Amino acid sequence: MENDQERLLVEASLAGNSDALAELLTSVKDSVFNLSLRMLGNVFDAEDATQEILLKAMTNLSSFKQYSRFSTWVYRIAINYLINNQKKRSFKEKLTFDLMAEDLEQSIPVTDENYFGLEEDELAEELKLSCTNIMLQCLSPQDRCVFILGTMFKMNSQLAGGLLEMTPEAYRKKLSRTRKRMGSFLSTHCGVAGGSCECKKRIPFAIQQKRLNPSQLDYSSLKKSKLGTIFHQKQNMEFLDEQTLIFETLSHYQSTFDPQQFLKELLGSQQLSELTQEDELL
Repeated sequence: MENDQERLLVEASLAGNSDALAELLTSVKDSVFNLSLRMLGNVFDAEDATQEILLKAMTNLSSFKQYSRFSTWVYRIAINYLINNQKKRSFKEKLTFDLMAEDLEQSIPVTDENYFGLEEDELAEELKLSCTNIMLQCLSPQDRCVFILGTMFKMNSQLAGGLLEMTPEAYRKKLSRTRKRMGSFLSTHCGVAGGSCECKKRIPFAIQQKRLNPSQLDYSSLKKSKLGTIFHQKQNMEFLDEQTLIFETLSHYQSTFDPQQFLKELLGSQQLSELTQEDELL
């Protein structure tokens, strides 16, 4: 979206044009969803967070002064929400690399599991995607966000540092330290990065523990996004740690949130109608 087009859409949205507002929200919804997915660790919470973040952007649009791009402004809202709001997290106890290492080192019982006709490779891929997102939860919220922006979103240090309210130098140092921590863990424990754990062997155990549901594969059901739409306005940066390149290869997905339908339901809701009538009476 060009600057002039974005400015016109913002002005039209503020004037009450719901189609313009829907187009604005659509332009950022997939990026918000993928950031939420990596920060929160599962699809359900990510979809919920995406709707809440976009709702915050919609209701606070009048405060957007257009000193930056609309997408940058929404990223600030999303990062603040995802780092500071812990109510949307599924993990009540803090997950650490030590706890995850203990889990991965458990002996795996041999069982005859029903895979519901699914191929072993498909289940292994689903488990890998789930495990890598859960692995991110071992990092503190800020370190996690630094790692995601630098490794998956390939955001340059100037922009990422600004979003996280730190200098580019501080951001680069934190990213380097975080990559080394993650790389060390992966090289020891993750089979994809040369470690000991193998996704295929853990399928029966994951099903037993209800961490993998063969009848509902969350990641396989998501539509993949073209990388160009996710990496728009972001620059590539150099990577120092080979092990963590596993995260660079993870897919980016389309959000199921439909701004057009959301606005239609909101504008036609009884609650909004009653609020409007109360304002008129006052």
